[in-house]
Amino acid sequence: METRYCLECGEPLHGRADKKFCSDQCRTTYHNRLHAEANSYLRRINAILKKNRNILAALNPHGKAKVHKETLLSKGYNFNYHTNVYETRTGNRYIFCYDMGYLPLKEDMYFLVHRQEYIG
Repeated sequence: METRYCLECGEPLHGRADKKFCSDQCRTTYHNRLHAEANSYLRRINAILKKNRNILAALNPHGKAKVHKETLLSKGYNFNYHTNVYETRTGNRYIFCYDMGYLPLKEDMYFLVHRQEYIG
């Protein structure tokens, strides 16, 4: 019978013929390492989205506010990342980061809103 070895640590395996790992820790470590790059990418994107949402929330404590684009940029807002766009019947396009959003106005001003019934 051929000796099989753990895919993570290389220890000899005992037990079932289809066993690939010597322990749950080796199995978890193997799969975390295998998917590390994809998980790292998702963590970076989620961090940007969370930061954007927190900036909008901090500048809009009462549910509606107007701010200048420079204010958003100075806080570190990244306009390239958002979760969804909502278009009204009149053609206004609100950009949302989860439940916090904005409507671009004239002269680099933004109308901030808090969407209470956020569904996605």
